[in-house]
Amino acid sequence: MLLFGPLLVLVFTLSQSVRDVYFGSVLQRLDFFLVILLAFSWSTVIFAATTLIRAPSDFARLRAQFGPIVAANVTTAVAWTSFFFALTHLDPAICNTIHSAMGPLTVVVLGARGVTLAKPGAIGRIEYAGYAGIAVSVAGLWWVVLGGYSGLALTNLAASMAGLALLSVSGISIAISLLYCKRLQDCGIGADAVTAARYLLLILFAGTVVFWHGNFGGVDTPRQFTLLSAATTVFIVLPLYAYQLGIGRTTPLTAQVIRALGPVFVFAMEQFDGRLHYSLPTLACILVYSASIIVSNIAHGWADESRYSTIRRNGVQGQVAEQQS
Repeated sequence: MLLFGPLLVLVFTLSQSVRDVYFGSVLQRLDFFLVILLAFSWSTVIFAATTLIRAPSDFARLRAQFGPIVAANVTTAVAWTSFFFALTHLDPAICNTIHSAMGPLTVVVLGARGVTLAKPGAIGRIEYAGYAGIAVSVAGLWWVVLGGYSGLALTNLAASMAGLALLSVSGISIAISLLYCKRLQDCGIGADAVTAARYLLLILFAGTVVFWHGNFGGVDTPRQFTLLSAATTVFIVLPLYAYQLGIGRTTPLTAQVIRALGPVFVFAMEQFDGRLHYSLPTLACILVYSASIIVSNIAHGWADESRYSTIRRNGVQGQVAEQQS
């Protein structure tokens, strides 16, 4: 049972590698707004039903948090729309890495700017070195794409540049969205209810685009609709739920280290995609990212443990001095 939490986080990480490679291929023939509509509609329905069964009072708590819910919806919609556009034009491993890398960088920058939403705590030199490595890996991946060295041939420079820029937007937006979701959970609202409420704007926007343009190309039969719905549920909805369960049963450091291997898994998985070819520069940048995120998280964990040990020691010494007096 001790390994159950880390196993769930690993399942989530592996599933994301399949998700990015699978949908990277699917988006070559389907409009990404249709994929978004199906994926997050099912997610909202499933988690709303779960909340109604397990904690219906959470919906009343949500109504009292209108501002954070709107902020979470806006940032979530921006994040996933940007990510799926990039996935349409870029190597899935590069999309996964840059999207993931912008999260910790965003939290650190917001914390340094004094934004109360982000509270990263004190950051030591080793941890800063890890963040510097993350930034270097992102810059390296920009060079890999624009230089034509990625696993996907560079056929449209403008689309590739737009995709890279939007990956930064998606990573920043999803980091801020998760901070707002954490604020909602800190108010006593369950993760299921937060998940049910955070995709509403995204669904509305994607649905408007799909129905306005009538863009159902590639999904012409009930069987195709069922298969795509099942794929979005298996690769997006269920892994999100597994991750929510997993992080509650494992330490933050273990979860972050496992997730740091996500881009490596994506790179390995995409070797089975006929559209892509092996790219050593891409792998090198991914390894720099994974090593950097692991270093920064280990350094952060050591610093936290040191602070807690000092607090406990001072507390014990204070109790002893009080007894002696």
